[in-house]
Amino acid sequence: MNSGTLRVGCDLSGSLEPMGDSMVDLVSELRRRQEVEVVAFRTASGAGDVDARLALRALWAPLWRRSRGRRIDRLLPPVDVIHLAGLLTPPSRDIPLLVSLDDLRPLRNATADRQRIAQLRRAVQSGVHLVASSHSARQEIQDRLGLRRESVEVVFPAVPAPAIVDGGSNLLVNVTGRVEQFLPLWPILEKIASGGGGRLVVLASAAGEARLRAAGVRAILRPRRDAARELADARLVLHISDGARFPSLAVAALGAGVPTVATSTRVNRELLGGASLLVDGDDDTDMIEGARALWTDEPRRALLRAAGLTRSGDFAPSLAAARYETLYANTHYQWRRR
Repeated sequence: MNSGTLRVGCDLSGSLEPMGDSMVDLVSELRRRQEVEVVAFRTASGAGDVDARLALRALWAPLWRRSRGRRIDRLLPPVDVIHLAGLLTPPSRDIPLLVSLDDLRPLRNATADRQRIAQLRRAVQSGVHLVASSHSARQEIQDRLGLRRESVEVVFPAVPAPAIVDGGSNLLVNVTGRVEQFLPLWPILEKIASGGGGRLVVLASAAGEARLRAAGVRAILRPRRDAARELADARLVLHISDGARFPSLAVAALGAGVPTVATSTRVNRELLGGASLLVDGDDDTDMIEGARALWTDEPRRALLRAAGLTRSGDFAPSLAAARYETLYANTHYQWRRR
């Protein structure tokens, strides 16, 4: 590092994705590249080493949920830009803030979290820039919060490339936000998997897993933290989502060469279209037939496997880090010109 290198404070209390922690992966790549100097910290509790600890963090956390309270630039060592990624958005007066926004569920009409909406609007009014994980997510954030386009940047999260999967046997289903839609599908999916000598493995949140067990779903139920391990033995991935989160497991499946079926949400069409089979999430028959086709149709599997391996390069950690390095530099430059 030289004296002109930007120092960036990165919040490791970021989005926990099925394939790992996206902020930890980003920080690891930033440090490998050595284009910026990273000061890692956590606005929320969590395991792992950090470079700086925030004094009285637990005391300020309730206020940070409303973008109020103790200024974070007074709690960190000298940095040029601060990158937040969790649910807490502490204010800052002297250092510019970026906030990665990965989960759109609190902004949606049916489950709108008024405190979260007010928190993000207040943060943007104070000069914070939001960072969306896709262009479709940016449009939704703009619409929900009533923001101008320039208030929201777009950078794909870092998704480390998994090992190529050869000879996987299981049908791996990732259910995010659509547990009820999955319930009538599982008996047929289980027959597809067992008919080919595999097992039906379902990834879900803790609440989703409890609902599946209560409904009598006879499949192997796993928490999302086991996604990488389960992907290593997958013949097919079925990503049933509501489009509120970045599809990190589906992206990882592309990089592992595992053919993937995904519900046709806006974010999935943007990121997975042409490299996976997109199906109507409200049409049970479409989802079942899509899974059946990619389970047995070897020429189609080979085509999507090749397309997926190519597409996965768009989400390499090196590209995510390079885009963030540019965003950090631009944010710092614009802040100094104010």
